[in-house]
Amino acid sequence: MLIRNISVLQGSELDFVLRTNVKIQNNVFQKIQSKIQTNSNEESVDCEGLLLIPGFINAHTHIGDSIGKDVTLNSSVDEKIHPVFGAKSKILKNTSQENLSNFMKNTCHSMLRKGITTFVDFREGGLDGVILLKKVLSNIPIRSIILGRLEFYQKSTEIKKNLPLPKEKTEDLNQLLKECDGIGVSGANENSTSILEYYSKTPKLRAIHSSETIQSISASKKVTGKSETIRALSLKPHFLVHMTFASKSDLTISAKKTRGIVICPRANSSLAEGIPDIELMQKAGCTLALGTDNVMINSPDMFREMDFLWKATMGIHKKRIDPKEILKMSTVNGGKVLNKDIGVIENGKIADCIFLDKHALDLEPMHNPHASIVHRASESAIKAVMIGGKIVYGKI
Repeated sequence: MLIRNISVLQGSELDFVLRTNVKIQNNVFQKIQSKIQTNSNEESVDCEGLLLIPGFINAHTHIGDSIGKDVTLNSSVDEKIHPVFGAKSKILKNTSQENLSNFMKNTCHSMLRKGITTFVDFREGGLDGVILLKKVLSNIPIRSIILGRLEFYQKSTEIKKNLPLPKEKTEDLNQLLKECDGIGVSGANENSTSILEYYSKTPKLRAIHSSETIQSISASKKVTGKSETIRALSLKPHFLVHMTFASKSDLTISAKKTRGIVICPRANSSLAEGIPDIELMQKAGCTLALGTDNVMINSPDMFREMDFLWKATMGIHKKRIDPKEILKMSTVNGGKVLNKDIGVIENGKIADCIFLDKHALDLEPMHNPHASIVHRASESAIKAVMIGGKIVYGKI
């Protein structure tokens, strides 16, 4: 396919190119330049008036709780989402597989329409939960990365004793990893260091929630005498999630030992826990990606995530932030954290992208494309979504 006369946010710095041509072949961007020869057998589309941007990477979700939207609004964090006794856990256990499937499908279609081409799901429910999500995704063209978990959580007394993973659970873990892309651990406060170190030897993608609340940080120090983040790093995670209340020293060591941090500002705010300090994180050298977290408490919308993070951060710190940096968190940085050839429009990268209407009512005139996308664009400005070189939503 040859896409002609289109504006593009190109490369890892999302450089704005007013007019160029983009050739897509074998699911990747093969050539991006102003003059490209065409042949009679090649599909060619004139995209005058459109802006091509990388597909959004929603780097942290829990779509299994899509059925529980806005329940327990006035409850504490643990009362809402604790993996053992929270309302979410009860909902997942007491809802039929059919109902869970239907609402997860709805969420996937919602994400596609909002330009999310890849999502990373921390899937609850052990092996059965992973298989259910894979079944849901079997006829939905969105790109997914499923991080499963064992439904096994330790008490503080067991963590103090540093008890290992029971032998009967090691085979469960092996079976789980055969079906998913890696493990998404609930947190260090539900696992002994021995178990985290055992998980660290697994060959696939590893990630863990860490330092999301002041209470979780205090619990780690009380039980083990160690920082929650330092304990989480025992997993040797490829990335951490949240880090909303991580210390400067924790952030510095995390920058050295992981690919980055996935932050979820709207979810943190929905839980009345504040928002991550992205300036402190960036100064520590952390690569930041964005996620929307639990559908139960937040909508899977990267436009709204970027808008909220940009304005709330400037409002709190009273300092200007380049909107391009926020947009990179939803695209380029997601690819970096996942170590995949996505999130960037450049030669050789997978052709996941969004076609935006530059003449949309809320966008025209577009004097600053990065700002327009971050705080003015919405689902209504999307003309089409492409994944792997194929249009999966809309048309051009």
